[in-house]
Amino acid sequence: MSKELIRLRDCVMSYGDELVLDHIDLYINDKEFLTLLGPSGCGKTTTLRIIGGFLSPTAGDVLFDGVRINDVPPHKRAVNTVFQRYALFPHLNVFENVAFGLRIPKTDGSGRKTKLSEREIHDRVMDMLEVVSLKGFERRPVSALSGGQQQRVAIARALVNRPKVLLLDEPLGALDMRLRKDMQNELKRIQQEMEITFIYVTHDQEEALAMSDTVVVMDGGRIQQIGTPEDIYNEPKNAFVADFIGESNIIDGVMRADGVVEIFNRRFQCLDKGFAPDEPVDVVIRPEDVDIVDEAAGQLKGTVTSVTFKGVHYDTIVDFYGFKWLIQTTDYCPVDSRIGIKIDPDGIHVMKKSSYSGLFGDYSSYSEEYEELDAAEPEDGEENDSREGGHEE
Repeated sequence: MSKELIRLRDCVMSYGDELVLDHIDLYINDKEFLTLLGPSGCGKTTTLRIIGGFLSPTAGDVLFDGVRINDVPPHKRAVNTVFQRYALFPHLNVFENVAFGLRIPKTDGSGRKTKLSEREIHDRVMDMLEVVSLKGFERRPVSALSGGQQQRVAIARALVNRPKVLLLDEPLGALDMRLRKDMQNELKRIQQEMEITFIYVTHDQEEALAMSDTVVVMDGGRIQQIGTPEDIYNEPKNAFVADFIGESNIIDGVMRADGVVEIFNRRFQCLDKGFAPDEPVDVVIRPEDVDIVDEAAGQLKGTVTSVTFKGVHYDTIVDFYGFKWLIQTTDYCPVDSRIGIKIDPDGIHVMKKSSYSGLFGDYSSYSEEYEELDAAEPEDGEENDSREGGHEE
């Protein structure tokens, strides 16, 4: 059974009248890869900074191994941090960047300052460079490294001090897409090899799903849902989670009975139970769970309004009674064609109504969003800026 390492208990963070964190309860296990996921301003980085000791909560407790550490400064916590901007020392080579923290004298239990020997520093740095696949790069200036290599140096520097927890604040944000995907695999490998806790902050849903043991979805300073990547994707708790994690069609429905939900005056078999008879609900149907069939054979019938080729599939927008759905399919259906759809019971997920109900799900502006994205592309020469299961109480 996993051992609890960190607990945030009823944590509040406010700046004057602005409430940034609203009574957060969360625990994090030893050797876990946990990701704080959400849009800008949701409170995820504030949560990370409270764990790291860079901020003290306005109210609530931060516990590490059962000990309250609200007043313990960052350098005295068994925690290290990797930021989006790696903050490497440009005048030092790779070896000296990684060794920097090891050369700082440490205070032992009796108050005496001790220093590591040069042999131990050398061995620990070389071991860490091997872990991050940079053996042979030790004498290179960091300015001669790629972005991904610089990130590995920053990770090695953070890990060489052997923290119990590594905090990562959007560390892949400055990398291009291909390198980001490569580094996702590297980070997971390093975490498993080092057997320490990683707490990772990102707004990128794919990143969170690919790497994490546990995902904490946040919005408005509150935890919306905690679970495994599979749970978060397949069993979202409300319309915000369903919309933020992947693409979703979110439709108003009525739960007529256990296993029977009604949308657009048509009853569908589903797997959900425990709702009151005739209870209004939100119904989530993922775009990949919809099968296109001949119009006459469809459970619902609609008109194709937009088709966008995405490489492995088509993003097809279909109008059903004035509500537009996104369907991801390898079948090409031309604009204005009439189609039918079928949905298996396990492709339907029913959720309780929430404050997010009615805010998401209609893809009526989908094609316009593509046009806006195209218009926002930089011109040539321009540069881009670079648990439930017990976790939430």
